[in-house]
Amino acid sequence: MTPNKKRIDSIDLLRGIVMVIMMLDHTRDFIHSGSFLFDPTDLSRTTVALFFTRWITHFCAPVFVFLAGTGAYLQFARGKSKPELSRFLVTRGIWLIVLELTLVKFGMWFSFDLRMLAFLQVIWVIGVSMIVLGALIYLPLKVVGAFGLLLIALHNLLDGFHFVRWSGPGSPVPGIGAKLWMVLHQAQAPFPIVGFPSPIVIVIYPLVPWIGVMAAGYAFGALYQMDAQRRRRWLLLIGATATALFVLLRSIDVYGDAAKWSTQKDAIFTLLSFVNTTKYPPSLLFLLMTLGPSILLLALFESGTLAATRSIGRRVREFFVTFGRVPLFFYLLQWYTAHLIAVLLSLAFGKPTQRLFQTPIDWTGPPPPGSGFNLAVVYLCWIAGVLLLYPLCKWFAGVKQRRRDWWLSYF
Repeated sequence: MTPNKKRIDSIDLLRGIVMVIMMLDHTRDFIHSGSFLFDPTDLSRTTVALFFTRWITHFCAPVFVFLAGTGAYLQFARGKSKPELSRFLVTRGIWLIVLELTLVKFGMWFSFDLRMLAFLQVIWVIGVSMIVLGALIYLPLKVVGAFGLLLIALHNLLDGFHFVRWSGPGSPVPGIGAKLWMVLHQAQAPFPIVGFPSPIVIVIYPLVPWIGVMAAGYAFGALYQMDAQRRRRWLLLIGATATALFVLLRSIDVYGDAAKWSTQKDAIFTLLSFVNTTKYPPSLLFLLMTLGPSILLLALFESGTLAATRSIGRRVREFFVTFGRVPLFFYLLQWYTAHLIAVLLSLAFGKPTQRLFQTPIDWTGPPPPGSGFNLAVVYLCWIAGVLLLYPLCKWFAGVKQRRRDWWLSYF
């Protein structure tokens, strides 16, 4: 049978939706008046609207990483040999790490400050996970899937191991073992490469269990070799099981997340506490909470289902699918677009812009008074940014569809 070369719209649709949601989070980072002051999931300071503005974006990174693994399997299913796929995964992984250290970093800070060597986020973790997957694909598919699921399920056993964080000049510099652990499992951990004042690395996304998420996504790709009806049954079963496990395990609250939930001042804030799981590194409960509903959406988005045609209009569907077909292209552009909108808007309204051109190294206190805007402005700027990027993404998606240049597969 000839391998199917066509893209799968349901996957691109889900990816496109979470890409657009991701831009909301980054727009909030640059524009919201509270973004430099407190964590929007801090229940002692947040509002319901601000909490859910942040919480909905929790779905983005797990879906990116999981579907990156699925996409790798689909390349194998479409005819790439394992050596060809392995070589592609390794080289694309290296390329993503280079982008994280260059274009992504500048888009975040608009600063060439060499004291900030790296701010390691989702693109870096996808890059390293691809390199690891480049070796894992030589194992039987069931072994790859089991490895991924075990890493996701068991990594919270390591939650009790922490090294003292480096807190700036004058504090002890972590040793090699501590730095390695921060890269693997201790998130939001800054450290100098050698000793201060050498360049600083801040690990936002440690590698465990993201490597497992990509491996699980690779094994998940085998579902797309099934006929549509059988596949939808499996998608519904897997998605519903993962979601139910989240509710059950979170209710018991014994294992799966170091941050426990508690009764709050009212029912809605108690619900916020219940769903306020740990992203850095992503806990078992965080991944069940985000990937379970996402897999259910894949079942809903299947083009052959009545639900898909009724719930999403054709033009709206195509709008999001366009972004899902050029995820890296959109990811790079949205940093610059959201950041530039923040700068121009602040200048237009006489707001301070210092923080928009600084890395965290220079954040020695709260932002200047009057910085940022309210949440309504964040949403307006987000919508404007997405609409600005749509024509560019539609053009680039057309280029990728018409041409087969080797470099296009790296975007």
